Amino acid sequence: MVPDVRSEGAEVTASRVRDRRAADRVGLWGDLRAAVPDAAAALVVTAGVFVFLYVRMDSGASSTVAVMPFMDDPRTYWMYLLSQAFGWSGLLWAWGTVMLGLLLSGPGVARLPVSRQVLERWHRTTSLTTMALMAAHAIMFAAELVRYETKLGWIDRLWAGFADSFVPGWYDSGTGRTAIPIGQGALYLAVPLGLLFYVRHRIGPNTWRRLHRFVIVVYVLSVWHTLLYGTNVWYDEWPRTVLWLLQLPIAALFLLRLVRPARRAERLGVAERRAAGSPRQGWAGRAAGRVAVALVGATVVGVIAVVVSGHDGGRARPADPPATVPHEQEGTP
Repeated sequence: MVPDVRSEGAEVTASRVRDRRAADRVGLWGDLRAAVPDAAAALVVTAGVFVFLYVRMDSGASSTVAVMPFMDDPRTYWMYLLSQAFGWSGLLWAWGTVMLGLLLSGPGVARLPVSRQVLERWHRTTSLTTMALMAAHAIMFAAELVRYETKLGWIDRLWAGFADSFVPGWYDSGTGRTAIPIGQGALYLAVPLGLLFYVRHRIGPNTWRRLHRFVIVVYVLSVWHTLLYGTNVWYDEWPRTVLWLLQLPIAALFLLRLVRPARRAERLGVAERRAAGSPRQGWAGRAAGRVAVALVGATVVGVIAVVVSGHDGGRARPADPPATVPHEQEGTP
């Protein structure tokens, strides 16, 4: 029996129209309500990570204590541990929302066990939860710095904690001079890129799609910030290797998304044919597409090489840990 291709095509078109109409009715407040179970799960995970980090610091087995031996009292540095816990759950949720986004924008989304509409809702709610976790991570880091700056008055302490945590380039100690601005960049990009969906009718759906593609930059910055500044993955040991391994499915799906996106109009061959009337634009499209595919393909190979070789950029654990402090306490001149 010969399948009715026209009937199948009509059903797919009708399904996309229904999904588009459902998406058009989506609002921020509705998604915030839908995100409550997701956010509750994130808080449970954060609490679990906090307890794990607290116990390890209390026992002296924490890598954070190995990096900064003065932080051997979790009862004093509990806000720093809570900041770490929010950071790790935020990175986990960022991984999940990027995976959902790549599944939605890549080939084969129709063959997944749940509907596209459900996946889109999960993608939006996990994105909102990720932004909240990133903000909580930064806020708790600021709170720890406020507690630490005992030589300053309260107004100056609040300013020092805020500036070190939220003003790019202000923090001026050690690896944080590079790592903290990278994390700030991830936060400051995540919020507008995540919320632009809810004003897509004002800016136009095509503009929104172009901007939304840069969400992957937020994730890359978040991982980079963690690899540079996460004391739990500071050394070249299994936690750092696991973090690298988690990037393999992201890189593979991103490569698949570039090679064969779900939207036919975004496929490289189609885009090139559309630009055929403009030789310069067609050349630029071909070049950009092939460079992007080559770079992501090289990233996949690079991550595999890192995991197999064990050379993951981590530091060797020193025999005598350095007695470092976050930074010199600030005082009034």
